[in-house]
Amino acid sequence: MRTFGKWLGRILLMLILAIAVVYVWKRDQVNRLYSVVTLYDANKIVGNFSGMNLAFPNTEIDRGTGPVHALAQGPSATMPDAFDTWVTDRTVTSLVVLKDGALVHESYYQGTTDTDRRMSFSVAKSFLSALFGVVVSDGQITSLDDPVTKYAASLKGSAYDGASIKNVLQMSSGVLFDEDYLAFSSDINRMSRVLALGGSMDGFTEDLRATFTTPGAQWKYVSIDTHVLSMVIRGATGRDIAALMSEKIIAPLGLEQAPYYITDGDGVAFVLGGLNLRTRDYARFGQMFLQNGMLDGHQIVPADWVTASTQASAKTAPGKIGYGYQWWIPVDATAGEFLGRGIYGQYIYVNQPLGIVIASTAADRLFRESGVHSANIAMFRAIAASAQ
Repeated sequence: MRTFGKWLGRILLMLILAIAVVYVWKRDQVNRLYSVVTLYDANKIVGNFSGMNLAFPNTEIDRGTGPVHALAQGPSATMPDAFDTWVTDRTVTSLVVLKDGALVHESYYQGTTDTDRRMSFSVAKSFLSALFGVVVSDGQITSLDDPVTKYAASLKGSAYDGASIKNVLQMSSGVLFDEDYLAFSSDINRMSRVLALGGSMDGFTEDLRATFTTPGAQWKYVSIDTHVLSMVIRGATGRDIAALMSEKIIAPLGLEQAPYYITDGDGVAFVLGGLNLRTRDYARFGQMFLQNGMLDGHQIVPADWVTASTQASAKTAPGKIGYGYQWWIPVDATAGEFLGRGIYGQYIYVNQPLGIVIASTAADRLFRESGVHSANIAMFRAIAASAQ
């Protein structure tokens, strides 16, 4: 019995040592995976969304050496009656409102501050759309009707073989991709684990094979479509996204602080949801789109691209929210009313006729509940009306 106990003790010791060795060897991957698993925990979510660079590989986007685009202080806007309840119910973390380019409201909640660089989630898609428009204008992409494989040859034989750039811009690729964040084995969660473990986003995308319809036949929100747009841009320009985004979009905007992208194990920017900016800087981007791509006298994004990308051109269901080129168009939108939107309550809302830009961040763990998004749009419209 003593011999058995001695051997059992040795085996347990060796097992503990083996686990310790594996942890040291794979510590970064283990820590990143833990960060993914606990990212949305109730007691961590607010801090996590302000500190993604502490948990994941990332690359800074150079803001350039130019001056900060000034936001003049405008008359303080009176918030709607239901505003305080909405802030609490939606776990809003920051809100910036611009009227005709002037700052008329700014507030921070849940312990966040004006210097936090908040996680964009899918609001990042609208930034990539802006960059895409510049690359097209520069002549490096010939036509939106080109197949994506013309610029991203590694996608030949994948689910994206046969899809045009326009199909992908409009989330009409026909690629089968499960976007259920609550299902462990969904495609979006498999992708998150690839990102956490230092895998390749390009490789993950190239391995997709399933489609549910022909390209262009039907709209269906597929986040990985945006990564394909990144592959097209990189193939067309020969440059990485962060450097190109800096030169074409970020530096001309005059942001307060350099943003950053979360990256995969190859250093490739997580363009479909990994952008992090201060809330005022999100508003500056929205103001540029409100002004048809112009800011401080510079045409940053071509005006015709701003118009085309914010039109409800995709084949969404009648009576439902519309979609353009990585921008959303609300139900019953007035002309020039559109938004960037990310999970857990991230928004850039633009209303051109009223001269309003609203940048809002949140940690809303109930964001998928019925009526939440519609209530958010209703609140933005009420704020826009109260700021007149």
